[in-house]
Amino acid sequence: MRWIKVVAILGLASTTLWAADAIARSFRFTREDVGKVPAGWKAEKTGKGEGSIWKVIADDTAPSKTGYALAQTAKSPGSVFNICVVDDSRYSDVELSVAFKAVAGDADQGGGFVWRYQDNNNYYICRMNPLEDNYRCYKVVAGKRIQLETKEGLKVPVNTWHTLKVKMAGDHVECYLDGEKQLDGKDATFKGAGKVGLWSKADAQSHFDDFKVSGK
Repeated sequence: MRWIKVVAILGLASTTLWAADAIARSFRFTREDVGKVPAGWKAEKTGKGEGSIWKVIADDTAPSKTGYALAQTAKSPGSVFNICVVDDSRYSDVELSVAFKAVAGDADQGGGFVWRYQDNNNYYICRMNPLEDNYRCYKVVAGKRIQLETKEGLKVPVNTWHTLKVKMAGDHVECYLDGEKQLDGKDATFKGAGKVGLWSKADAQSHFDDFKVSGK
């Protein structure tokens, strides 16, 4: 897996993109990590039971055109949250985007992000679930998931790529689906920096591609 720092060119100078100490990174998945968790990432889980099996797989439909995606492949128990985080990431105010495709799942489908991730029991979530036709934002505190915002009645076809985006500054969070804002709320539980990554629940088997993060 390669991570790419977005570059800004000012005059004749080329520098890593910084704006008020912000930095942007883009992650695409490659053949080098097929069959395993990408280099620099770490699989985690919330809850008890086997699960949270992440690996890079071949996917010719991946929007980044690399031919590969990061997939959650386990049929985890309903109580397990499947997590894969960028191990060296530290962001507080942050913007995240990713392409996702719900592939399978009887109890759950889809997935989304984690951010301000302190450990496997404390973080924020934004996720889309095509099985339930809803888009939600949560916080997980001491392993307990608490709903913050929800949008019901959203129809998202499975086996089709869609784009999720989240922006959080201070206590204000905004969540987008395919370019349209669906959720807007506030929460101040986690104020400091934390890791960022990807999330799904239970037996949701989904593919992710073109993960981007910027912030500070």
